[in-house]
Amino acid sequence: MGSGDEDTSGGVGGAVRGAVLKALVVVGGVLLLRRLRRSTTRWDHARAVADALSGEKFSREQARKDPDNYFNLRMLTCPATEMVDGSRVLYYEQAFWRTPEKPFRQRFYMVKPCPKEMKCDVELSSYAIRDAEEYKNLCDRPKDQRPHPEEVIADIAEHLTTIHLSQCGRGKRCLYEGSTPPEGFPNNWSGASYCTSDLSIHKNGEVHIWDKGFDDEGNQVWGTKVGPYEFKPAPKSKYDDMFSPLNFSAPLSLEKKLDKAYVIDDQ
Repeated sequence: MGSGDEDTSGGVGGAVRGAVLKALVVVGGVLLLRRLRRSTTRWDHARAVADALSGEKFSREQARKDPDNYFNLRMLTCPATEMVDGSRVLYYEQAFWRTPEKPFRQRFYMVKPCPKEMKCDVELSSYAIRDAEEYKNLCDRPKDQRPHPEEVIADIAEHLTTIHLSQCGRGKRCLYEGSTPPEGFPNNWSGASYCTSDLSIHKNGEVHIWDKGFDDEGNQVWGTKVGPYEFKPAPKSKYDDMFSPLNFSAPLSLEKKLDKAYVIDDQ
């Protein structure tokens, strides 16, 4: 009798342990699934794009290979502040490699997830800066010499463009890619009436940017015609090619060409 009770209780105990183990497996699977889902949230995409855009990058290789269409430019981007809703604000500037202290283009980038109703991952908007002169070389300054977050927010001026980025498909070199709408955004530089932008972020840290301006008839009036600028992360030493002709100020003839090949503005 006693041995029978022990067998029964042992069977019941085994069944209970089995049920508990199954429950733990199910719960563990749910938790793992949630963790995997959390790793690709909308905000994770936005943070990934903001991080990829940040840093110092150059178009040096393009200038070497095709000096008729590309200049050796420096692109510098760094965090400026964060909005209440979590959107990241980046400061962005471009300059000739030899004169980084004189940027010819300055912008604020606002990076946030795409609206849920849109089929994209990240919304990247550019804004003019209210007092751009005060922000020159911002990324090169110590943090205690940069504008406070509330000052940055107050200096975000008119909206310029918005690019909707999506994750690149399998087999592509890029991580994210996107463009402005086909109709672009208003722009009055050098005879243009609107402009478009294409941007892609690559696995090796490159950022490709293709900005173009068009007149009312759809004729391209500024921007490169052969392809985007390819900005690659800064090399370990900025002085590897110190004596290269590409690193000296552009002569007057090149400066004139810039009006058509690339846009220098302070918008």
